[in-house]
Amino acid sequence: MAGPTEAQVRETLAAVNGAAAMLDGVAVKDGHIQVALAVDPAKAQQAEPVRKGVEVVLRALPGVLSATVVLTAASDPAPKQAAPRAGGHGGGQPQAGQSPMNPERIPGVKAVIAVASGKGGVGKSTVAANLAVALAQSGLRVGLMDADVFGPSVPRMLGVNRKPDSDGKMLLPVEAHGLELMSMGFMVEERTAMIWRGPMVMSAVQQMIFQVKWGNRDVLVLDLPPGTGDAQLTIAQKVKLNGAVIVSTPQDIALLDVRRGLTMFEKVGVPVFGIVENMSMYVCPNCGHEAHIFGHGGAAAEAKALGCDFLAEIPLSLPIREQSDAGSPIVAAQPKSPEAAAFRALAERVRAKL
Repeated sequence: MAGPTEAQVRETLAAVNGAAAMLDGVAVKDGHIQVALAVDPAKAQQAEPVRKGVEVVLRALPGVLSATVVLTAASDPAPKQAAPRAGGHGGGQPQAGQSPMNPERIPGVKAVIAVASGKGGVGKSTVAANLAVALAQSGLRVGLMDADVFGPSVPRMLGVNRKPDSDGKMLLPVEAHGLELMSMGFMVEERTAMIWRGPMVMSAVQQMIFQVKWGNRDVLVLDLPPGTGDAQLTIAQKVKLNGAVIVSTPQDIALLDVRRGLTMFEKVGVPVFGIVENMSMYVCPNCGHEAHIFGHGGAAAEAKALGCDFLAEIPLSLPIREQSDAGSPIVAAQPKSPEAAAFRALAERVRAKL
């Protein structure tokens, strides 16, 4: 059975008390529905019953495979000037002309680490997942938040495929491998294309950060989307980050984007803990020969040139890929392997900076 059209969805929403006046956007494709409701941020809690009611009504429509409803800000108040935070490359001073918003602490979370990359395809999510597990293995209470709405990787890498529960007010994180997890991938089917405008994306990300009952976490690892666009900048301005880890490969083209990523964090006063060189070398499992397929040492040299720390070299390894695809990070699946040792060394250096 074919799913409803956008017109049918809008007609349905008109019958839900209060929804029509809040409607800010509708996207419908192949039975999958995404809706944004615009509200005053101060009244978001009061609007939550309407949001839930809309989801229930939409999911009951014939042919609907999934329905996701998010709250987005009706208007953005003028941002307040935030005092620059100490530390970070270049002193962490916002540049002239900027007006960063006051970043908020996440309730119950002591420290937040952003794992970022200037471009996609460098294995950032693999590093984030293994870093989080390694930190948990060191005795910390750790959460992992997948902030990539368009390409969420955490559900597959951590082997979780179920929707999070709710206590009636907040979402409850999913647990796996000693971590508390949240991802848009838990909300929608794996093959669903997210066709959202910027405000809808940021509303969803903020809900997954601030409207999740994280409990008492020593560290929350934020797996940011690749690049240095609006999503990354907004997260850096709205969430109080203790520091950022930038992931790159040894290639010159990837290292160019490292500079952009570091500059972005510098502009919003977030300390950069250092750079990780992923896919650093290939070690033959039969003879032990090292082959530097993408070059070698580029990230270490770039870190020195930029005045930040070089945190780790992670090998290009078939077991890392296999375990990620199987839903069990190498640090958990093969804790005695050289690859796991490399991630644990990274976790130790990051923990020392906290």
